[in-house]
Amino acid sequence: MRLAALNAATILVAAFGLLGCSSSAPPPPSAPPPPITSTTTGPAELPQPSVLIDVLTRITDPAVPGAEKLPLIENATAADAAAVDRFTTALVDNQLPPLEISARDVAPVDTRAGLVVAQVSITPADPTAEPFVFPMEFSFAENHWQLSRHTADLLLAYQG
Repeated sequence: MRLAALNAATILVAAFGLLGCSSSAPPPPSAPPPPITSTTTGPAELPQPSVLIDVLTRITDPAVPGAEKLPLIENATAADAAAVDRFTTALVDNQLPPLEISARDVAPVDTRAGLVVAQVSITPADPTAEPFVFPMEFSFAENHWQLSRHTADLLLAYQG
């Protein structure tokens, strides 16, 4: 069982490590952007880290059915519900919950309005386990923050 937990943790780290390949540095100061003439696609302010932590906590909560987590994932489909359930089952099977989640350094992503990146730390329940620290993207849609499709795809690839 210890080897299975170690393998699961290794896979989780590898999936999250792929996120580190994208640039999240804000662009250098430039001329002010032109006025927006279409509908607003993102919030006026960056989310507080606690808002992003709530999204991740609910997604990783094994007591919440996958179908109820779909509004927390950008462009989620019915097929994602089963994938989310498999993901949380894998977390439980590998004795990782309860997870301690923290977020910091929330910053806008300059390639798309309403998209932010945050440095996320996830610590498994095992006191000997090291936290996983990696950048995750979140998008603002339907008046709330969601895990970005890109980040969700990486997380949902881990199913034990």
